[in-house]
Amino acid sequence: MFEPVKYVELSRDVFRLLRDLIRDYSGIYFSDSSLELLQRRLAGRLQEHNMQDFRDYYRFLLYNKNREEELSIIMDILTVNETYFFREKHQLDAFSEEILHILKEKNYRTRRLRIFSAGCSTGEEPYTLAMLILESNLFYGWDIDIFGGDINRRVLQAARRGIYRENSFRATDNYFIERYFQKEDEGVYKIKDDVKRLVSFGYINLLNTDKLLFLGKMDVIFCRNVLIYFDLPSRKKVIDGFFRILNDEGFLLLGHAESLINISTDFELKHLKNDLVYQKPQKEHL
Repeated sequence: MFEPVKYVELSRDVFRLLRDLIRDYSGIYFSDSSLELLQRRLAGRLQEHNMQDFRDYYRFLLYNKNREEELSIIMDILTVNETYFFREKHQLDAFSEEILHILKEKNYRTRRLRIFSAGCSTGEEPYTLAMLILESNLFYGWDIDIFGGDINRRVLQAARRGIYRENSFRATDNYFIERYFQKEDEGVYKIKDDVKRLVSFGYINLLNTDKLLFLGKMDVIFCRNVLIYFDLPSRKKVIDGFFRILNDEGFLLLGHAESLINISTDFELKHLKNDLVYQKPQKEHL
């Protein structure tokens, strides 16, 4: 029988310790007004470990040999993963009608295209990019690699399955559903293999900029509506990591509510026909 989660009080001082630990690990920042939210969402973890006090849980996260596994579970509990296909149309138009043509010309020798979808959630964004690339008919025979990364392992499992319900298609034209999805059941659709083969998924903590380098160089990075959950030092660290892995003249696309003001001056703001995007400048050759 299901046992209800018991109420355990989270004191203000322990809340700040937990909040700072989570920020240092993931970049996600909870303001002082989030005490009750953190208390409510983490109470079940205390019960799971037979703990009576949040301070004991904090010590567990600091010193226990299974702390990394527990922090991963916390990320699954705390991160919000609301997304859908073809989100932010103007930006996607800029990608498909302008950026892809620029990269086709720029990378014609290597015939390789690499894209990073940061905070990819359940996979709608990277699969959308794959569909747009296929629709462009620009890259036949190219080596195309779209990597979707997230700190939440549960959503990555869903992304790899590639099975979606109607809520994910709120901004999707029927043409794309009919061409790139297979109907599994009423209101349930599975992404087709010709899209799936272009996309891979993996766990990534954006604050771990050293591991970010293992992804290799990218032509485009999408990081939309992710940095809004980070504090300023964490945003700066993540953007610096993106700058390091972007190819010269590569593109960075943020959410429309996000900008690099007070974060970085390394990028140039590029005025495209459909939208404004950030671009890494070409390195000057002496």
